[in-house]
Formats: sequence, C-alpha cells, structure tokens
Amino acid sequence: MSSDHQSFSRRERQIMDVIYRKGHATASEVMDEILDPPGYSTVRTLLGVLEKKGHLTHERRGYHYVYTPTLAVDKVSTSMLEHVMHTFFEGSAERVVSALLDISESDLTNSEYDKILEIVKDAKKDGL
Repeated sequence: MSSDHQSFSRRERQIMDVIYRKGHATASEVMDEILDPPGYSTVRTLLGVLEKKGHLTHERRGYHYVYTPTLAVDKVSTSMLEHVMHTFFEGSAERVVSALLDISESDLTNSEYDKILEIVKDAKKDGL
C-alpha cells in the first residue's frame, strides 16, 4: 500500500472507512454513515478527489454513482496494521497482539481463543 492511505484528511478517512466497511457506496450512503456529515456536494467532491488520487473507482447505476475501493480491504488492512505496529508499538507484533487481547478480552469466546492459538501455532510452524 502506498503511504497515501496513511495521509487522508479526516473527511477522506471517514469516507474511505464507510466504503471499505460497506464494500461500495453512493454519496448519499456515505452521508448516512458519517456522524455530522458535510453537505452532499462536499461529499461528492471528496469522492471525486479520492477517485483522482486512485483510491476509488465508480460506476453509474441509474442516476447514481456507486464508488468502490481500488484496493481490496485485506491488502489495505494489512498495510495499515503494519503502519500502526511500527508507529505505536515500536514494530513489535507481540505488543500489538497483547493490546488486541486486552481490548477484546471480555468479548472473546473460548472458540475464538482456540482459533487465535491455532493461528499462532501455524505461523510458528511456517516460520513466520
């Protein structure tokens, strides 16, 4: 992922978050998902800016443009997590995992803990 994904304005980040969460969205759908949204024309302008920057594409469906991210969410999420790990956790995967477990400790089921352990064991076997 390019560093462009790390330097969005607040509004651009909000828009991208909505579109990644939904998979695709119109300007109206973006507005419905943002707390205290800007006006419709501002959202349309920002969608156009994000498209010019190469982060979105659109297709016309009836009278609406439907925007879709150009990169798959799994590619972006991995890159963003790497950025967060290096920025806030001194590059330590152990500290990231520890923080994630602390955050979700009360929400994890035994099955989820088992799955996490399985993932770690598989990664260790594969030499990751």
